[in-house]
Amino acid sequence: MKNVARLCLAAIALAGTLGATAANYDPRETFAPFTYPQPVNAYRSGSGMPGPMFWQNRADYDLAATLDPVKNTLSGKATIHYTNNSPDALDVLWLQLDENRFTADARGNFTAGKTEKRHTDGYRIASVTVGQGDKRAEYVVSDTRMQVRLPEPLAAHGGKVTLTIVYSYDLPGDFGGRTGFAPSKNGNIYEMAQWYPRMCVYDDLRGWDTAPYLNSEFYLEYGDFDYAITVPSNMIVAGSGELVNPDDVLTATQRERLAKARESDSTVMIRTPAEVTDPASRPKTGGTLTWKFRMKNTRDVAFGASTAYVWDAARINLPEGRKALAMSVYPVESVGEKSWGRSTEYLKASVEHFSSKWYPYPYPVAINEAGSAASGMEYPGIVFDPMKAPAKALHMVTAHEIGHTWFPMIVGSDERRNAWMDEGFNTFIDVYEADAFHHGEFAPKRDGEYAPKGGNPVDEILPLLADPNAPPLLMGADMVKETYRHPATYFKAALGLVLLREQIIGPERFDPAFRKYIATWAYKHPTPSDFFRLMESEAGEDLSWFWRGWYANNWQLDMAVTKIDGSSVTVENRDQLVMPATLRVTFDDKSTKDIRVPVETWQQHRSFDVSVPGDRRIVRAEIDPDHVIPDRDRSNNAWPR
Repeated sequence: MKNVARLCLAAIALAGTLGATAANYDPRETFAPFTYPQPVNAYRSGSGMPGPMFWQNRADYDLAATLDPVKNTLSGKATIHYTNNSPDALDVLWLQLDENRFTADARGNFTAGKTEKRHTDGYRIASVTVGQGDKRAEYVVSDTRMQVRLPEPLAAHGGKVTLTIVYSYDLPGDFGGRTGFAPSKNGNIYEMAQWYPRMCVYDDLRGWDTAPYLNSEFYLEYGDFDYAITVPSNMIVAGSGELVNPDDVLTATQRERLAKARESDSTVMIRTPAEVTDPASRPKTGGTLTWKFRMKNTRDVAFGASTAYVWDAARINLPEGRKALAMSVYPVESVGEKSWGRSTEYLKASVEHFSSKWYPYPYPVAINEAGSAASGMEYPGIVFDPMKAPAKALHMVTAHEIGHTWFPMIVGSDERRNAWMDEGFNTFIDVYEADAFHHGEFAPKRDGEYAPKGGNPVDEILPLLADPNAPPLLMGADMVKETYRHPATYFKAALGLVLLREQIIGPERFDPAFRKYIATWAYKHPTPSDFFRLMESEAGEDLSWFWRGWYANNWQLDMAVTKIDGSSVTVENRDQLVMPATLRVTFDDKSTKDIRVPVETWQQHRSFDVSVPGDRRIVRAEIDPDHVIPDRDRSNNAWPR
């Protein structure tokens, strides 16, 4: 996902803290019974696991499309094999027509602060047919959705239907944001996402989930994809999944180099910069070629196409001896070790790290594609990143975008409604990837809006927590203003997991629980409540106070030391958020002792006297001495002041 403008919040992190007392804290509110957003039922259990009657529908796709780089149009035929595993008979099907986002009257034009001056006419639907006999189906298009009315209801518990749509549309160019094209020295670079009608999800939460495509992302069913892309013969296509007809579209030299790359930990050139303008780097001159790809158990596919691609690749080493292929395609302008020359190294390292630490990468290929129309965007098996990115920024965006393979490509949360469950979770795993890559070459991981000099993230979050207009994380993605989207959806959500892992639960319990969450909900659709319940159940911790304070509200934390009386130290909680913390006491012989103050301290108390064992005289006490929790007022953290 693209970065946004720097967080511009007033310096109000300390507003109202002077003169604050523990009376501002009410434990009855912080520790009240927490109502989870989604209830427990036969479909979703109290442990956060799928229930005994859990079901999920399926959509398999056969796609064929032709890209015309002269007219800048795409024409296609989508055949969708839909399986209804739900307990309900379905008399209609709903699909997403994302290209309608670029029409002049699209709803999304009225949500982003100002309307776009450039438009297309969206999807042109030539025909919609259903079943083996290709019966014409009635349909209605509403903004970015299409309702197809079935001639007879689709049976519950495994009913199947085939839907075929013939369509075309004009490409939106560089204003498309997530799909379009932009120029390079040796030709336009086409970044093609959301390029076919996609099934809406029908689930146990609300039936058809038909949230329109405004500017937030996606919620999609899983299935197998076979797709064919026809382009002029001088173009290279890089697509999600595995290329299944390399003999038709690659030269013998390129096939040999790819075979070498599959056995190499070092990057191998498949198409060199010098070969980009050499007609011999294509298997034929003139006419078109059709590139065929296959991808299994995925929720989407995307591709890039250009005459301008330099191409390199290397082997990815996965758990249990499995292998995959990392590839990068980029224009000659991006060549060099300080730019895209290390892209495949970054891609390979991040996939290997995420696979070993959290869950194995499931696909045969991972691709980093350089352009500018859709750069900074993720799809299964392929990510689009900025062609002008320097080394550090390219490493960061590469790791982040391919990290979306885990959230939400594997763990298929609803990005349209709960963006923090993919952007925040993904930003969280980025933190540790940055530490691991090349002995921390680009560490620590910090998003530029918050810690441009590598500052402490628990300080960087304070203006957001102090802002009365900032949204809670449990809010629909399209309802979050752009000003807050990155600070809340990415940064706060990621910091919440860092706090859970490093301060509240501990890595020894957090890591297995988080891995269990990923494995349990791989290729399924978890809700926020599923995540909350599973983490509690697996980690063995009641975390309702944290879900309420950090996710359901935008509460602040203010802990204080107010007195030393002999062998007793008085600590207070002065605001509505609570956290476990370390109290460090210093004795008159300059030795120190750390005492853990758990969150349970604040279930009944606003102020608490901590007894320090031993007979040495205490000369100083400080709460959170290592500066690891987001305390809004550190002037009261130590005694004496």
